[in-house]
Amino acid sequence: MANGRLGIGLVGSGMISEFQAKAIGDLDNAVVAGFFDMVPELAAARAEQFGRKAYGSLDELLADDAVDIVSICTPSGSHLEPSLAAAAAGKHVMVEKPVEVTTGRIDEIIAACRDNDVTLGAIFPRRFFETSRLLKAAVDAGRFGTLSLADVAIKWFRDQAYYDQGGWRGTWKLDGGGALMNQGIHGIDLIQWIMGGIETVCGQVATVAHERIEVEDVATATVRYKNGALGVIEGTTAAWPGSKIRIEISGSAGNVVMEDETIVQWEFAEPSPEDEDILEKHGPREGLSGGGAADAKAIDTEGHRLQFDDFCGAIQAGTEPYCAGIDGRAAVSVITSIYRSAREGRIVQVD
Repeated sequence: MANGRLGIGLVGSGMISEFQAKAIGDLDNAVVAGFFDMVPELAAARAEQFGRKAYGSLDELLADDAVDIVSICTPSGSHLEPSLAAAAAGKHVMVEKPVEVTTGRIDEIIAACRDNDVTLGAIFPRRFFETSRLLKAAVDAGRFGTLSLADVAIKWFRDQAYYDQGGWRGTWKLDGGGALMNQGIHGIDLIQWIMGGIETVCGQVATVAHERIEVEDVATATVRYKNGALGVIEGTTAAWPGSKIRIEISGSAGNVVMEDETIVQWEFAEPSPEDEDILEKHGPREGLSGGGAADAKAIDTEGHRLQFDDFCGAIQAGTEPYCAGIDGRAAVSVITSIYRSAREGRIVQVD
């Protein structure tokens, strides 16, 4: 750490590394130290773009005292190995979603970070939206009365070129799944976090609109939450032109509908003084982005900035980050349980 700023080395120099580097560049407590990629030309290009160092090997990055944190930006099914190496080198670890493609591989990462006394973070930028936290606070405060239904719909669009341009996309080994594991995980993590966890799932998956992929491009699941409420998860990459992630939570005393960062409905049987201000600040308005619904690059960096700021601040203060590595396990557990349910044709208990 130099001048009170933690150095972050990015492993993997694809699209998401650019978003992360831009987000880190807006922080006061961290700086990008450099980039590494198995394809040296990619790391060199990203290093030139941001005026940072390109490492020739992962070992070189891990040996650099200027690197305090390693951020894993490789394909989903290849997060394990660099995470283990980073932890063994005494570096804190931040991992893009999903942390890994199975809970077993995630558990290995969690154990390695614990055993080496380093902090593990899981990238879920939507947990840092003010609207997400307001909705979770309303659930936790009991404002909905008896919770009855909680639904999430992630109806996005990816064309065939999206899957064809990256050799790992649409494969079980490196993508870990399709519309749910790669795209839907954002909404699935939010709904399970806000509602306090999912107990059982009953799912169906299909590939209906894309070629040359092993995984699903559409999926549905009915779920039972740990609090007794029921709900539906919908996810697809075959819904042109793509819609905002929609979450609806209902109970005997309230109903809230949220689309990305916009609160469409916020009504409770017992109004609170802040309700009007919440709707004024977060209600529908012009100029909001689609959050990546139709284009993976059409996201801003604010969520990542807030998450890295929190993660670095937690390391400096010796506390837990708001979204720790263990938090990244839950959504993957739900998704892999949906896949198992679809294969076996039965209701499955979530791990």
